[in-house]
Amino acid sequence: MNRIRLVSHSFITVSVALLLLGLTSTTYAVDKECWADFFEHADYAGKHLFIEGSTQLENLNKVNGDDWNQRIHSIKVGPKAKVTVYQNPKFALTLTEMVKKPDLMNAWGITEQDIKEDSELIFNENATVHDLGDFNFHKKVRSLKVECH
Repeated sequence: MNRIRLVSHSFITVSVALLLLGLTSTTYAVDKECWADFFEHADYAGKHLFIEGSTQLENLNKVNGDDWNQRIHSIKVGPKAKVTVYQNPKFALTLTEMVKKPDLMNAWGITEQDIKEDSELIFNENATVHDLGDFNFHKKVRSLKVECH
């Protein structure tokens, strides 16, 4: 009877361990698809910052020992990631002085949303951005988010 209990207990322990190992490796495989690579120069040149998994960086002053503040110039996004880059620290959206002058905004056909969109950019899975200057965002990134889906 004791042998049966011992075998049964060992079987349960091994089964639970294998189940946990299987769940861990599945989660890891999903995270491997969620990444973003940020480069200091156009066309993916120079030093780069590789981020794997969901991440929120309120500022880029000290990331892996380097200052990436206003240094990012090109980006590659992984197949299960979404990247949002911000012109301001702490993911803040800028409302310029123009918002204080609604008559001027109306005359130019500019909305408050237009102004907010100028302070963040969103890139979906598999995006390759060879030059943030194309979006008037050349070396303006001061905070960023990588989201997994």
